[in-house]
Amino acid sequence: KKNELYYPQVVNDWLKWIYQKAEKNELDLKRITPHGFRFTHCSLLFEAGASIKEVQSRLGHKDVQTTMNIYAQVTPQMIEDTGEKFANYIGF
Repeated sequence: KKNELYYPQVVNDWLKWIYQKAEKNELDLKRITPHGFRFTHCSLLFEAGASIKEVQSRLGHKDVQTTMNIYAQVTPQMIEDTGEKFANYIGF
């Protein structure tokens, strides 16, 4: 709100608050770490059609290999899309 930096632990604190609130309301949320959100975000960017260079820039990596080797996960939707691309290419 004040355009100031947060301390590094703040995201974990926010998630802890959300999970505690969910438990009080008897909601069963799957716990995910901030790093898990980063992985998911990266995979969804690829699924949405973002280029490797766009994702590399978004994640702040100096080396594109970091983006590809660590963060790029193949989602079920990406597998399905690959099959459809191949079928379209060969005329099915």
